[in-house]
Amino acid sequence: MTFLAVAVIAIIPALVLRLMGWRPGPVIDTVVFGIAVLAAGFMLSWGAEAAEKRISQGLILALVALVTVLPEYAVDMYYAYQAGKAPDSNYVHYAAANMTGANRLLVGLAWPLMGILHWLRTRQRSIQMASVNVVEIGFLLVASLYAFVIVLKNRIDVFDSAVLVLLFGAYLWMTGRMPKADEALTQDDEPGPAAALSSLSPARQWVWMAGLTFVAAAVILASAEPFAESIVASGRVLGIDEFLLIQWLAPLASESPAVVIAVLFVLSGRAEGGLTTMISDKINQWTLLVGMLPLAMSVGFGGLTALPLDARQHEEFFLTAAQSLFGVALLLRLRFSLLSALALALLFAVQLVIAFIFRTEPSRAIASLTILAWVYLVLAALVFVPGAPGAWRAVVGLRAKAAKSRLDAAAKPGSGAAEAARET
Repeated sequence: MTFLAVAVIAIIPALVLRLMGWRPGPVIDTVVFGIAVLAAGFMLSWGAEAAEKRISQGLILALVALVTVLPEYAVDMYYAYQAGKAPDSNYVHYAAANMTGANRLLVGLAWPLMGILHWLRTRQRSIQMASVNVVEIGFLLVASLYAFVIVLKNRIDVFDSAVLVLLFGAYLWMTGRMPKADEALTQDDEPGPAAALSSLSPARQWVWMAGLTFVAAAVILASAEPFAESIVASGRVLGIDEFLLIQWLAPLASESPAVVIAVLFVLSGRAEGGLTTMISDKINQWTLLVGMLPLAMSVGFGGLTALPLDARQHEEFFLTAAQSLFGVALLLRLRFSLLSALALALLFAVQLVIAFIFRTEPSRAIASLTILAWVYLVLAALVFVPGAPGAWRAVVGLRAKAAKSRLDAAAKPGSGAAEAARET
């Protein structure tokens, strides 16, 4: 429980500042509340990892998925809500920037991290995925293709919210019906503090999981506003582009707990589980997070409205969609190679260099983002064509396996099908 004690200590300064209403300064506020969000995110991840052993489908699965990404949602929903209250303010740009940054960090940094760590640990040049993972790949493909509809409309509206939320719901329903990708993964202890929780009695596990979730959620909700505002103020004080801080710093803090959990899976010899976790987080944020932005903005606005994409955000969203499509193409063969990891990491590094070099030249930044997006699309096409047949064979095989599982279940003694067979 040492890690839990450290997390509790880390959130105390933020709670003190929040309750006292004292703000030492933008930079200190960013550090204090950012650490609190980070620590609370770890607490949520530990509880969610332990809960996955007992909860696997239905409404509870949706709640677990939401809880895991609450840090990112809290910050971005705050920006979107403020954008609704002031539609002509920079909050509109902040909401879009935070969302695109979070999505690109996952594919450009977290995914490659899984592949590189797996290679360093085992010297194996790829992470092999199970046929059941074609479900995640398929839903991510659909979400990525739909993102280009948003690019063409140049806004994210309530209709998009409905489509993306339904897509996320369908993903949960489908994965709830699928067998586990690796039965050994479910039988082993979860990494880190989740393993300690799993050793407790069921009743005590539920108490601890509920307590972790409640405390962490309260800390995140209390810290979201000062953290989000202090990032903006820190950029002005330090002379750093606040847009870049919101796009990269805030998601880095909120995504770190989930990434660390995935890293622990890789280091414990379960690379497929770590990679699948990161793919699931990408689906979550590429559907539910994007879909909730117009809803949060509408609440702030006091009526239905849409999140517009200006010239910069249009290209940011276009680049994010193109990167997602390339990431899907790399997964079609149900393996994630070291070369794929390095390609994603290199292209992501190019994004960061472009953002830094052209931070004071918006027009050149936009042009560079457009070129890079087309590079992603060309690469996606080159990889997609040879990889698609293998993915389709995996789909056919998975359908046959699912049908056989249903027949086996129906033939078990006590099932309706077995009783009907005996009657006839």
